[in-house]
Amino acid sequence: MSSSFAPILLFTYKRLDTLKQTVSALQANQLAAESDLFIFSDAGKTEQDQMVVENIRKFLKTITGFRKIEIYEAEKNKGLASSIISGVSKVIEQYGRVIVLEDDLETTPNFLLFMNTCLDKYQKNDAVFSISGYSFNLGEEKRESLDAYFLNRGWSWGWATWQDRWTSVDWQVSDYATFVKNAKARKMFAKGGSDLNKMLDTQMAGKLDSWAIRWFYHQFRINGLTIYPVFSKVYNDGFDANATHTTGSSSRYQPSLDRTHKTQFNLPDSIEVSPYYQSQFQKKMGIWSRIVSKVETIYQKIIK
Repeated sequence: MSSSFAPILLFTYKRLDTLKQTVSALQANQLAAESDLFIFSDAGKTEQDQMVVENIRKFLKTITGFRKIEIYEAEKNKGLASSIISGVSKVIEQYGRVIVLEDDLETTPNFLLFMNTCLDKYQKNDAVFSISGYSFNLGEEKRESLDAYFLNRGWSWGWATWQDRWTSVDWQVSDYATFVKNAKARKMFAKGGSDLNKMLDTQMAGKLDSWAIRWFYHQFRINGLTIYPVFSKVYNDGFDANATHTTGSSSRYQPSLDRTHKTQFNLPDSIEVSPYYQSQFQKKMGIWSRIVSKVETIYQKIIK
């Protein structure tokens, strides 16, 4: 019999230090003992990497604190995109919804509760494409007392979705040849962040292997929205030299973490983009902010 709460999918590669912190924080969640945990361990790219992976897998077998734990060990290196697409597809077919984490994400004790509450509330509203546990520090809309808001772009640091949304994604991006020539469409897509068009172009040129940019593009195509907490339920601890996908300066990504650990959430009934938070988000993901972040990254490399 399946748990009434969404299963947790944890994807890991070769970061034992951050993985232990991710698991420890997850075990401290209020719904951990009532949730099923599926762990996907990717294989190493090299013989040296595989030795690290073997230590990871020894640790995985010691994990407790969840309703059920299943571990999937890849025999060959899949890469993050393939791992997530195949792993999510496998579990979501059985459960109808999923909560997804990677091995460098620490969660607040009410992360699972927030995600499950949103999954329940918005399941039948197709306009809600996904739920993000992470949020930027965007301040607070003083005229509102809501604990969450909607934006037109998703995020991949602790997220959740439903089967019908997931299975509708065109991972091949079949209309890219038309999109790339459509200046108006590209301008609209960039409203979700100045990084999006470049990421998609790089993906389609075969120079990037990202599930997330294809996920974001599909969301844009169907005008889907993502709900975010005002105070982040996730902290990304993966910005260092050992990270596979998150490198460089982390300053603009520092969230305002939820310190209250509340168990009741005032969620919006109106499914629409919040003008205040959309404006603040675009500043964080705008060209100027990206330039500042790149300068900070260069400076960090120099002083090291």
